[in-house]
Amino acid sequence: MKIALIQSRPVKGNIESNIRDHVRLTRQAADSGAEFAVFPELSITGYEPTLAKDLAMQPGDPRLDIFQQLSDGESITIAVGVPTSGATGTQISLVVFQPGTDRQVYSKQHLHPDEFPFFVNGNDSLYLGDERGKIALAICYEISVPEHSFEANEAGAAIYIASVAKTESGTRNAFASLPVIAARYSMHVLMANCVGLCDGVICTGSSAAWNKDGQLVGKLDGVNEGILIFDTESQVVISSTNG
Repeated sequence: MKIALIQSRPVKGNIESNIRDHVRLTRQAADSGAEFAVFPELSITGYEPTLAKDLAMQPGDPRLDIFQQLSDGESITIAVGVPTSGATGTQISLVVFQPGTDRQVYSKQHLHPDEFPFFVNGNDSLYLGDERGKIALAICYEISVPEHSFEANEAGAAIYIASVAKTESGTRNAFASLPVIAARYSMHVLMANCVGLCDGVICTGSSAAWNKDGQLVGKLDGVNEGILIFDTESQVVISSTNG
């Protein structure tokens, strides 16, 4: 399976601009042979907790229909970061579009304490993939919660994809923890981070892929938008572009 980590630069609170950028990057990934594309945490709005309640949308929001059209037309699964509104409050979610299939949602189950004033936890895991491997999704802080990757392994996941919005220190911590998860559970581990300003701080990209032995097989830079495509079958990066 060819999985694209899309390193985007969100415009604060500008859903329309961010959707246009997502469409452009997704088409580039599909043209390079990607079958699955994942974006960073809250990529559609930018990671902006104080704005999330006002920007939150339902997964069926018609502004997101373009991703279903892209998924159907390009035969690619697309996971985009969206604040979603539910009965108990606003959630940090990945809305997933698959060819010919109703959209699905994974909402962050483990929040960082700083997020408690703005968001509520999700309750359910979401597993994707096919006979080539089950995919578990994680959102940012969850990679620091041992039971999250443990439960993914127990569920039979072969691929663990983290959608994050991390600063330099957070990225450094991820580069310490994610190869450990890969080696411990013999899973491919991938991380899609954003670049640019989020919640008043700079996110530092470095979207990356580790093989089942925990070896880093490719990463993007820390300042530019880009796309990294990892082939789970050959365990190599087949395409890596910045800028």
